[in-house]
Amino acid sequence: MKETGRIEKEKFDKWLADDGPAAIISKEQLRPVVGEGSIVFPPTFAPDQNASDKRSEYVIDQTRSGKICLLDSVGSQANRMEALFKSQKYSQLVPKVIIKAGTHEVNLLDAGHRAADAIVRYSELGEDLGKAFKALKENGDALQLAKIAPTSFVFGAWDSRDTQAKIPRIVSSTIMAYDVESLTRSAQYIPPLDYKEAGIVEEAGLTSESKDLGELGLTHVPAPRALGGIIAHGGIRRECVLNLTALRTIGAPDAASTSKLRRYILGLALVAFTAPTELNLRQGCLLVRNTDKATEWKVIKYDGATESFALSQEDALAYAQAAAEDFQIGKSRNVQFKSERLKEAVKAKGKRVRKGGDKEVSRSAPDGEVS
Repeated sequence: MKETGRIEKEKFDKWLADDGPAAIISKEQLRPVVGEGSIVFPPTFAPDQNASDKRSEYVIDQTRSGKICLLDSVGSQANRMEALFKSQKYSQLVPKVIIKAGTHEVNLLDAGHRAADAIVRYSELGEDLGKAFKALKENGDALQLAKIAPTSFVFGAWDSRDTQAKIPRIVSSTIMAYDVESLTRSAQYIPPLDYKEAGIVEEAGLTSESKDLGELGLTHVPAPRALGGIIAHGGIRRECVLNLTALRTIGAPDAASTSKLRRYILGLALVAFTAPTELNLRQGCLLVRNTDKATEWKVIKYDGATESFALSQEDALAYAQAAAEDFQIGKSRNVQFKSERLKEAVKAKGKRVRKGGDKEVSRSAPDGEVS
């Protein structure tokens, strides 16, 4: 049994070697649940503040090959994949860290900025995390942080409010729709009765011309020419990259610890890479795998050469389990959010501003996004 574990944890050491490949990638073909050519609804984003039209919009870009639309961003995909480690099947691979704030409990895996999120920064873990980020920034020692929040290395984090330590994503994924055609739709709300004629408007102290009638649902409300989804004539594809180059920059105080750490993070990354992900992206955008088109799995070398490989979800999990046992994952914790720490941070920031510091607003990248 021990021998099997030893072989399992060394299975991908050639990928971790200094002369190993640059990355592994997958390209997975998807389709709307109703079938190819059906309407799907992309995410909407706030409009440009300088635009005359302030309505929300899709992210659609014109390219030489046609229009391409974003269906799920890098940050959104990371959040979906990270949630895997809360499930019973994968939960033993990472420490379970719960932060209690009043009557609320937050799993660290749900924190958008991971180890750099305010929910943990101002908790009882704040001091330990500060030391861990400092060790990473100043000495390149990732061991302390990996014992607390290992998925911060898989999906990225930026300690933008303190040490400025940046952890690049090892796994990044997006879902894009190709050769898209935008549609519009209109709607009309019709109240169940004429509130004006029934005297209800007058009883409420309103007039028939009041702008509040629509907001209160007391009159007809038209919604003309709103976003109506897209049709992806060129198909829908999920592209995922596991950046082995970034993985090889993760270090620990000695060679043996570094080897164990890198295997452990690779195991987590491979689990995220191979496990089925949530494809019910939002209302009107339920996708399924397109079984008519095979998923591509490639190892990409630095000279541009590629080779195919196959890796099952079960093999990835077995490797991750062996690597986690060898690494000895950090302990699970239940900690309290400390309002005192937040008050201290507010007070310290006020002092810096009065002294002429902090002239720029502290920046925070969404979903652990790093440049």
